[in-house]
Amino acid sequence: MNRFNPRKLLLSKWTAALPQNREKHFLITRLFCDEDGTVLEIELQAVLTRHSTQLDWHALQDDAHWKMGWL
Repeated sequence: MNRFNPRKLLLSKWTAALPQNREKHFLITRLFCDEDGTVLEIELQAVLTRHSTQLDWHALQDDAHWKMGWL
């Protein structure tokens, strides 16, 4: 299980454990927060294709799918 502070996710780097469409390395480009500042979702952008997708930030805690940093 990956441990991190969700407020410090902006511009962090992630590697997909099971890459699809040659998209392996990702950068978090945006945080979606509620009125209290609690992070709800993130926007991941693939480095190679610049394809962006929204994801619940809790999904990054699963180390079977996501690794911290670019490996």
